[in-house]
Amino acid sequence: MIALGKESSCSSQLCLALCAFGLLLLGDLSQAVPMDDQDYYLQEISNRDHYYSFPYPGEEYFPFTEQPGEEGTIRAAQPEEHPGFKPSRKELKPKKSGKKGKSILETPPDCPPLGLETLKITDFQLHASTAKRYGLGAHRGRLNIQAGVNENDFYDGAWCAGRNDPFQWIEVDARRLTKFTGVITQGRNSLWSSNWVTSYKVLVSNDSHAWTAVKNESGDVIFEGNSEKEIPVLNMLPVPLVARYIRINPRSWYEEGSICMRLEILGCPLPDPNNYYHRRNEMTTTDNLDFKHHNYKEMRQLMKTVNKMCPNITRIYNIGKSHQGLKLYAVEISDNPGEHEVGEPEFRYIAGAHGNEVLGRELILLLMQFMCQEYLAGNPRIVHLIEDTRIHLLPSVNPDGYDKAYKAGSELGGWSLGRWTQDGIDINNNFPDLNSLLWESEDQKKSKRKVPNHHIPIPDWYLSENATVAVETRAIIAWMEKIPFVLGGNLQGGELVVAYPYDMVRSLWKTQDYTPTPDDHVFRWLAYSYASTHRLMTDARRRACHTEDFQKEDGTVNGASWHTVAGSINDFSYLHTNCFELSIYVGCDKYPHESELPEEWENNRESLIVFMEQVHRGIKGIVKDVHGRGIPNAIISVEGVNHDIRTGADGDYWRLLNPGEYVVGVKAEGYTGATKTCEVSGYLNKQDIFCSVVRSGSRGKAFDVC
Repeated sequence: MIALGKESSCSSQLCLALCAFGLLLLGDLSQAVPMDDQDYYLQEISNRDHYYSFPYPGEEYFPFTEQPGEEGTIRAAQPEEHPGFKPSRKELKPKKSGKKGKSILETPPDCPPLGLETLKITDFQLHASTAKRYGLGAHRGRLNIQAGVNENDFYDGAWCAGRNDPFQWIEVDARRLTKFTGVITQGRNSLWSSNWVTSYKVLVSNDSHAWTAVKNESGDVIFEGNSEKEIPVLNMLPVPLVARYIRINPRSWYEEGSICMRLEILGCPLPDPNNYYHRRNEMTTTDNLDFKHHNYKEMRQLMKTVNKMCPNITRIYNIGKSHQGLKLYAVEISDNPGEHEVGEPEFRYIAGAHGNEVLGRELILLLMQFMCQEYLAGNPRIVHLIEDTRIHLLPSVNPDGYDKAYKAGSELGGWSLGRWTQDGIDINNNFPDLNSLLWESEDQKKSKRKVPNHHIPIPDWYLSENATVAVETRAIIAWMEKIPFVLGGNLQGGELVVAYPYDMVRSLWKTQDYTPTPDDHVFRWLAYSYASTHRLMTDARRRACHTEDFQKEDGTVNGASWHTVAGSINDFSYLHTNCFELSIYVGCDKYPHESELPEEWENNRESLIVFMEQVHRGIKGIVKDVHGRGIPNAIISVEGVNHDIRTGADGDYWRLLNPGEYVVGVKAEGYTGATKTCEVSGYLNKQDIFCSVVRSGSRGKAFDVC
């Protein structure tokens, strides 16, 4: 505890007691590319069988029929589905949008994507007839891939043919026999040009030399492509075809543009346990969890199921409502749910601020199931974490946006559908800009208007009814102010990196500039604790998702050095509350197919747990007066770090710090301050109380308070 005496009393007693502890954690464009080239991205993936078992016991392979009269022989699967490829949800029910070839996906296709968007298909598996330049090569022809702002030679937003004629093609080598069922296409992602393919043929091959076009009763099928560059268009093949290679041959394109496209292929790999790439690229999980995408009703039901399984350690509550009136539900996991326990830190995970970034939402739902199961099983690590921490999991901050993305489906939502709230606001950047207030005050030292370095108040204009603030944002702020969170992570998608504050650059003339907080070393460790335990983030051999290579910082990045953002949740949390918040981008694909969820869980499971454990890193204590009563709003400062924190309503506090020796001070209005040298170790120790003899009052009398 920290005991403070009233300044009016000459004989008031003072004591500084700190608990110090920490936790030590640790392409080539031609077909000439040899098939045994190194598969860098999936080098370390487990060789265990995929959770799809091919074949099922007592089952045969697909019944095949030969398709006569073609150049080469391709085996076509019969229309009836084989039991080994049961979809996890209802059968595909496409709705026509009024134009031939365009459909809206209510439920996932019976065969999942091969993985162009998720990078499961490597650059070595993509080939093209020609390319305009390297940055527009076949390796960039992936669904939803994003171009760099400059659209330079390395990071452009599609495959673009070197010539505009009907003899161009882009090809995918599945590296094993695959039942191809459909193709999804987009145009080129670009700020400066408009390019897309309006129609195309599909061809398949077993050897990449003899090709057979997809046909119907009247001849070669011409599939209708895109009418603009961003909205994905799905075309299902009339009859599923089994082959190793699939080729897209553009037949027409936007008249003012050129042949450019991004694509995804739908297909089910056939059973081939001897296939080298199959063994290496597939993996499974032993966790018995609900691996599916949950709509709002299903999400709520899953929370109830977890609560029913673990009623003694879980509680469901809501923090407010969305623009459309959907409640923002959270699950609390604690050995004493519903109450803040003095001395026990509070942690939060949130997801879905961008409604179409759904992987974080599902990871949080999986995490609450996992923690409940492991607690019941007596896993000492999980039991210890739950008994010593109050954990809050908020899986869907923007349920309205999620609903839009969910209706389109995992592959047809595009890059932005459902990103914003119902009233068009980006929640992630909708918080008050407190950075500018702090920096203006620091730059104008002679100004009478001073701003503290912590707990900066929200400006009056932001609190007015006319301010452009989402109701979801206001609900989050009220939640953050009510609960004394110490550490938090907001899960996002579209990249594989952990971003830490500041997210806003200090210079008005720059859009990218490393802008550290006073706690930069702590934030860098927190980011690294997640990235280093993720299965792919720090793998130097993995392919960059879009345009940025974050390997130079081991899978982490300072937000402002990436792209400046004013009013981010990370900066607001740091400057307005005691909570250190980071943005965790959990996957290249914002909305992965349901079949990818077990692997994504394996990628992130350890990281999710390790990051929660960091809430116990540093020092904690209770500030009390001489009568043993907790003092709220006492200021805790660390010498050399220009950022303070404050005690909670009960006088307890937590200060995240890396291992080392620190001079820690405390002060409160109406009380005499105190300081203490504190050693933060690199291990999670039992609680150690550091007491000292301090001097207080005009008499300078010493009191032994131990």
